Amino acid sequence: MHEAIPDPIVKGLVLGPDSLDINNLLHPAPAGAERSQPLPSRFAELKARLIRGNGEQLTQSWQRLLKSLQGETETIKASGSKIIPEIAFHDLSNVLSRTEFRDKLRKRGVAVIRGVVSEREALDWKELLQRYIRSNSSTKGFPSDNPTVYELYWSPAQVLARAHPNVLKAQIFLMSHWHRGGNDSALISTTLPVAYADRLRIRQPGDAGFALGPHVDSGSCERWEENGYGRGAVYNRIFEGHWEDYDPWEMTCRLPVKSDLYNGAGGCSVFRMFQGWLSMSNTGPGEGTLMVNPLLGKATAYFLLRPFFQPKESLTGSSFLHHDNWTLEDQSTATLQGAVPSNCQELNPLLHPHLRLESTMVHVPRVKPGDYVAWHCDTIHGVDKTHAGNSDSSVLYIPACPLTEANAEYLFRQRETFVKGTPAPDYPSGEGESHHRGRLMTDYVMENTSREAQQAMGLTKYDSELRGLPEKERQILRRANQILGFAS
Repeated sequence: MHEAIPDPIVKGLVLGPDSLDINNLLHPAPAGAERSQPLPSRFAELKARLIRGNGEQLTQSWQRLLKSLQGETETIKASGSKIIPEIAFHDLSNVLSRTEFRDKLRKRGVAVIRGVVSEREALDWKELLQRYIRSNSSTKGFPSDNPTVYELYWSPAQVLARAHPNVLKAQIFLMSHWHRGGNDSALISTTLPVAYADRLRIRQPGDAGFALGPHVDSGSCERWEENGYGRGAVYNRIFEGHWEDYDPWEMTCRLPVKSDLYNGAGGCSVFRMFQGWLSMSNTGPGEGTLMVNPLLGKATAYFLLRPFFQPKESLTGSSFLHHDNWTLEDQSTATLQGAVPSNCQELNPLLHPHLRLESTMVHVPRVKPGDYVAWHCDTIHGVDKTHAGNSDSSVLYIPACPLTEANAEYLFRQRETFVKGTPAPDYPSGEGESHHRGRLMTDYVMENTSREAQQAMGLTKYDSELRGLPEKERQILRRANQILGFAS
């Protein structure tokens, strides 16, 4: 249970990863009514500032949202996994397939790209991983007695997957669905992915330990705070009572964001446009796989506006959920449902009833080895409580990250951990894989992978003087080269 933290402590709160292990990151306190416990009083003041003089417009906005959610949630319930868009890797250049996929992705925020690598290659990577783990008994994981998620970042399989040209192409394709919103001066490139070193999962049948409820990563309280997502005015249209005008795909507003103000365990300090994983198994619904809420923009608007409204009466069923039963708080409270400093944003049916999470958290479709699953960074997601299948559910976590100044700064720090074989900067420190047998070194990448893969890992200079390069692209490449220590 998370108790309210006194203001002076919260303002200086630092929960750095140095003394944590993977068990801290993947075994959070269960979500429940305790998540609505009041936060420090400054959050009540924050809420009042966000909507000052705008109560009537916000109320009308809330009512429109609840009416819209009623129909959307019924659609998701009826469609199940079929609502999640798919596209074959070999169709990424097909204009008709791309267009149909684009419209669905932008609405749902989650997708499957089939056959990014061959089944044989993905299975070979899993075999490489299993041999690497067997050869290095000091490898840590969660749970410690029978690991499902391994604290590995630099195994041969992971490095090879991040360097694979098809993986890089899939990331570029996905990131192409974001746009600048008219801000041509922003330093960002979606055509040069940054390889963010993450971990892997090998979940065995019957496992019930790796059970993550509905949540959104990259901060919680930060989404309301002026010095968090407010730095880029990311959600301003929602707080102004115009959630219909909120665009989750505008990228430049996210560049100044601070999504980890409290240095929380498991926090991510880069801009991930998509979280994602590459499958190394044949896994279907109920077999220890991912679950998502494919509402994206409307779900985001809902959990951001929820703290400003309360039910008039504790009715049951549809009467409780009806928009006429909900009213703006008489006085701002210090409650942000599901949000606690240094944690991710958690959601549950008790605190977020209109999302109908019991029926709108749908499984991703059955995947084969080599399929890539990706979801927008604001997507509500979770994991099967129990793996009820007959074989392992295994993935390599590989998000899609654009090249930005902040991401280049992270890449600079991550490159040092790659050289040393220690955990990536966002994760618990320690010796990691520095003494592991069979770890791939940077010289292997330099000798055996493409220039694009080397650039993604911060090992090779970007071609900033390439003829015909748009000026906005040239500027971010020059800046990245400076940050990474390459001569301009």
